[in-house]
Amino acid sequence: MSVNERATRALREILQNHGNDSCADCGAPDPGWGSCSLGVFICLACSGIHRNIPEISKVKSLSLSRWEDHEMQFMAENGNELMKSKYEAAVPVYYYKPTHKDCQVLREQWIRAKYERKEFCEPGKNFTYEEGTRDGLLMKRGRDNGQFLSRRFVLSEREGTLKYFTKYDAKEPKAVIKVDTVNATFQPEKIGNPNGLQITYLKDYSTRNMFVYHENGKEIVDWYNSIRAVQLHYLKVAFPGATDAELVPKLTRNFLKEGYMEKTGPRQTEGFKKRWFTLDHRRLMYFKDPLDAFAKGEAFLGNRDHGYSVSTGLPAGTHCNGAWQHGITIQTPDRYFLFTCEMESDQQEWVKLFNDIMSVPMSPQEYTMEAMFKHRP
Repeated sequence: MSVNERATRALREILQNHGNDSCADCGAPDPGWGSCSLGVFICLACSGIHRNIPEISKVKSLSLSRWEDHEMQFMAENGNELMKSKYEAAVPVYYYKPTHKDCQVLREQWIRAKYERKEFCEPGKNFTYEEGTRDGLLMKRGRDNGQFLSRRFVLSEREGTLKYFTKYDAKEPKAVIKVDTVNATFQPEKIGNPNGLQITYLKDYSTRNMFVYHENGKEIVDWYNSIRAVQLHYLKVAFPGATDAELVPKLTRNFLKEGYMEKTGPRQTEGFKKRWFTLDHRRLMYFKDPLDAFAKGEAFLGNRDHGYSVSTGLPAGTHCNGAWQHGITIQTPDRYFLFTCEMESDQQEWVKLFNDIMSVPMSPQEYTMEAMFKHRP
């Protein structure tokens, strides 16, 4: 057996230790790389980020690189679980820990925060996300012309608001957004910028989209986690008896699914038109274009015990003029929604998500949201 084969076998044995079977940074299964200076096993995607901080992390392939005996010894003595207890000792509950499904900027800033800036090693540190206010410039997409222009944003924990101003020295904000209605999710592909962030909020009972970015990855991720910190503070005041575990899922969240479907109108006599759909938990929104500021319409998905259901196919006699044939019918207490998908796999994925949502009991806040949908103008 060659030296390299012995090293590979030894590393495979170390991988069997608890915690080493998934990436130390994003949780992806079966890591194929290791940082022999940090003592963690990581996936291919995260290894690329580690490679960009060579003064902190020395990365090697588990199967292709040459490993020295002292490096393998170091990996055996440390490993993912022990290093997490060091580098993630004091991660704030609101801080978003990215998974392997998240975008590059989130994963990169998480890795840099852990190992380069050592933000989470010691309890009691003052985090930039918890300063109570954040004031700075972000590039914001214009609602009408699609141009990105520099705009001042101010986040206030005391007021529970996010404001933005069209001019830096403007006395009055263009919008005052209550943090309890805000969602923020990274959308680099949709926005066309690796640091693109989509902020959604309620305005006059309708969902409004804002698309922003900052050239600096740390800055945009700091804004994101600052919004989550302010939201958690607001929720703790609003629900004093709730635990962190109950409140954290109410912070910013990724959309369950986005994509194109065709839909017809409420009378079901209009032709099917292609629309961009966004599923944000119980809210199904549709837009003419993925970057539209306002949804053309929304549907609330309640619990199946209260008159909500979904099925594949369309009602008998439906005139389907579109090219897409894989139908979905959603029934609510007020109306039917008819959609078609291009691919059967898309149809099955949408239907599974709708069924999953409708099988979950509704919270008091969701009953309030349902009532709001029913009484919208």
